[in-house]
Amino acid sequence: QLQLVESGGGLVQPGGSLRLSCAASRFTLGRYAIGWFRRAPGKEREGVVCISGSGGTTNYADSVKGRFTISRDKAKNTVYLQMNSLNSEDTAVYYCAAGTWGCTLSDTAFNFWGQGTQVTVSS
Repeated sequence: QLQLVESGGGLVQPGGSLRLSCAASRFTLGRYAIGWFRRAPGKEREGVVCISGSGGTTNYADSVKGRFTISRDKAKNTVYLQMNSLNSEDTAVYYCAAGTWGCTLSDTAFNFWGQGTQVTVSS
């Protein structure tokens, strides 16, 4: 079956950077739009960024625009999320998801989800 595995989370100081990876198995990632979502303590899950199957379209949440960058590596069948200038508000479990509804920040549009990776921003 289609599988997604996130990695790259961890503890980082405010102002620091992390790169998250979303690796796909048993399917070609380029056929799906990929979204990154996060759930912070006490908050609902929110969309962070998405990228279309072709990679030609991206959509960033206002809270991360200019700090986060999504990219695809088709050869490795992997999507990355580069996170810079991290602050405490970015602390959350981050999930990648795949769907066929195009690039959207709505989690209901995504059918397949990874297990999540914890990102903690703290000094």
